[in-house]
Amino acid sequence: MATAQNPAAPKLRGGVQPLRAGQRSSFLWRRLHSLLGIIPIGAFLLEHLISNFEALKGPVAYAQQVKFLNSLPLVRVLEWTFIFIPILYHGLYGLYIWLRGKSNVVYYPYAGNWLYVAQRWTGGIAFVYIIQHVLRQRFLGADLPDNPGMAFAKVQHELANPLLLAFYVVAMIAVCWHFAYGIWLFAAKWGITPGETARRRFGWICLVFGVALTLFGLASIWAFVEPKYRNAPDNVPVTLVVAPITGQLH
Repeated sequence: MATAQNPAAPKLRGGVQPLRAGQRSSFLWRRLHSLLGIIPIGAFLLEHLISNFEALKGPVAYAQQVKFLNSLPLVRVLEWTFIFIPILYHGLYGLYIWLRGKSNVVYYPYAGNWLYVAQRWTGGIAFVYIIQHVLRQRFLGADLPDNPGMAFAKVQHELANPLLLAFYVVAMIAVCWHFAYGIWLFAAKWGITPGETARRRFGWICLVFGVALTLFGLASIWAFVEPKYRNAPDNVPVTLVVAPITGQLH
């Protein structure tokens, strides 16, 4: 009696294996995860790096920037709505995707697989870094919203620990890589860069942007450890006056 043969398994292209479809709602959760990575998290990252770059001007300039940010209307609502909650969702759902996804860099050592793995690991490092950074700088120790003059010294004391300094450097590289490659993934996933040629060209743009962003972030870290401000006071006077007409800071 003849037996029916099992159908041959479909051939898959080398590289990243397709993710499981799951329930229909999974598509929406993934799209939300992708969107939040750019807006508002990516926008917050850029703002945060620009604000930290003020540290290169010294403790007073950095304290003024901290005071300015905390003087914005409804700043606590904005903080939770557009920073903390989106980061928690993006990070936790990213870990969920990581645990469910598969990559075979040993059997399929293609660039796509390595980039997939790098994106997951840098995301994990970034998530751990952000959690500890927010806890230590925002909720533990000196209350910076009420004491912006202590902002520079608080970061400086933390980076005086060589292990924490090394972690900050690694985390900064991971965050900038994750964001730059995330922009490339976002453009490909949302149909902004259709076709291999467009994706390849945009990949180079994202690479240059990621390197520039990394250098920008490392420069802000250097501001807290450079000898010029090594003996900075624990608290500096902060004066922030907003002109009523022009809105300029003095």
